[in-house]
Amino acid sequence: MQSTDAAANGPHRVVRQDDNGNRFLVARGLDRAGAEALAAEFEARGHKQLYWVEAEDADGGGAPPGTPAAG
Repeated sequence: MQSTDAAANGPHRVVRQDDNGNRFLVARGLDRAGAEALAAEFEARGHKQLYWVEAEDADGGGAPPGTPAAG
């Protein structure tokens, strides 16, 4: 389990959920401020999708369900 400091300062990702409940990874490896700025930018475009920021695991894994594999 991450400490509060590690979760605040470690890498973050932006996740999107569409109208059908599918979740997709938008970006990863960002600092918290960068991730929040990116999520806010997408939300400001007026799309109906939901965007949020979450801390990544220490290994960068733990992609949300339904996330396409990067190839």
